[in-house]
Amino acid sequence: MQLRGGAAAIFLAVLIVFPTTDAFNVTSMLDKHSEFSTFNHYLSVTQLAPEINRRRTITVCVVDNPGMTDLLAKHLTLGGIKNVLSFHVLLDYFDAKKLHQITDGSALAATMYQATGSATGSSGFVNITDLSRGKVGFSPEDNGGNISATFVKSVEAQPYDISIIQISNLLPSYEAEAPAPAPSQVNITKLMSAHGCKVFADTLAGSPAETTFEGNIDSGLTIFCPGDEAMKSFLPKYNNLTAADQQSLLEYHAMPFYESLPGLRSNNGLTSTLATVGNKFVFTVQNDGTDVTIITKLVTAKIINTLVDNQPLAIFQVNKVLVPPELSKLGGLAPAPAPGPAAESPKSSKSKHKSPPAPPGPSESPADGPDGDVADQDSSGAEMVQIGGGILGALILTVWSTFLPL
Repeated sequence: MQLRGGAAAIFLAVLIVFPTTDAFNVTSMLDKHSEFSTFNHYLSVTQLAPEINRRRTITVCVVDNPGMTDLLAKHLTLGGIKNVLSFHVLLDYFDAKKLHQITDGSALAATMYQATGSATGSSGFVNITDLSRGKVGFSPEDNGGNISATFVKSVEAQPYDISIIQISNLLPSYEAEAPAPAPSQVNITKLMSAHGCKVFADTLAGSPAETTFEGNIDSGLTIFCPGDEAMKSFLPKYNNLTAADQQSLLEYHAMPFYESLPGLRSNNGLTSTLATVGNKFVFTVQNDGTDVTIITKLVTAKIINTLVDNQPLAIFQVNKVLVPPELSKLGGLAPAPAPGPAAESPKSSKSKHKSPPAPPGPSESPADGPDGDVADQDSSGAEMVQIGGGILGALILTVWSTFLPL
């Protein structure tokens, strides 16, 4: 059935006013495959994922979690890790069929690392070779022809925008791995003390948690420090906790990766902390317009000030102490929340003193209680609605129903 002139014109206008979003989301595509959770995590925290999503005709060569071990053992900065992962993003589309039909048996592909302008000579190119017995090899162009990795399988594909394929191991790129200048040595407690968080800073300075904070700065750290008045009123309850619980509470105020304020506004959902073990000691990041809140089952705290936001370190002031529900009974902090459905797994993240938890499912956030705090509800919260899609759908249906009889 065809729309007549007026209906067609309005229908086209609706599509122009409400343009489509990115054709794909690489991290969402990889969320379906837990064996690549570490690779996927670093696509997010290095901010490489948004750059991939803005491109078309692209191939992401992923490795599984064990394959990432050697890279993480090198303790590269986030900038160094981003360079390495960029070297595994080819600026051309290769699915399994195309890999086995390479003209003349080999092809040279530019990478996103080459596109940064940081690569010298041919160091940003990957050579793909169709080997005997159906195998396909990958190697850096400057690797003397030695095969460094082989094709394992296709993971996801959206022809001909993006192909995600698994290769056997990471490709060596000594130039990409070259250490970037280390971040300036920041005294985080001194910095917090000078910007309205002295009580929290003094408390942190007397705890083993300070070592955990400092040990994560180079690889990425985001701190939420309560203001002085909030921390002062909480100190009596804090002093009732055991030493181990005090450390957990302090470490609960930081995420073991860097996240900017715009990143917090766009990446809502359940998130791990320095204190995270499994599904415990996690909280939810949620935004309301430009406001960002940190939500536990016991407290909803708002970011009210930015102290530092310079990768790999961000420090934000919040208006309340973040209270993990795991300590509610131990320290008499608040009534324990009512049992809910099994907690959702938090975002996978890297902490130098704990293994990262499993990656989450789709981001969900709990609703606030009447006083702004959260209680008696599951951490996974309510489903978020895509506003733009609803408006577009409503307008299209209105146009359709109005002009269909014509």
